[in-house]
Amino acid sequence: MKCRSGTTEKLPRLKSDRKAERFVAEVDLTRFDLRGMKATRFEFAPKEARVNMRLPGELLAAVKRAADRAGVPLPAFHPPGP
Repeated sequence: MKCRSGTTEKLPRLKSDRKAERFVAEVDLTRFDLRGMKATRFEFAPKEARVNMRLPGELLAAVKRAADRAGVPLPAFHPPGP
């Protein structure tokens, strides 16, 4: 999206949640090109259980590739459901 001057503005780096919240509340976001944004999931729940399993090497490699394509570390990877 182009702003009045004909150029697309870059989003600033915000160093705290408070600054990000203020920015989103006060700034006209239509000035920014957000097409390159990716949806991100955050996990806030504490982890209480562990899983230890053996998998065939090919399956583990496929899961690692899928996590890499999704841009998340393997322990945090959740493949899309049906």
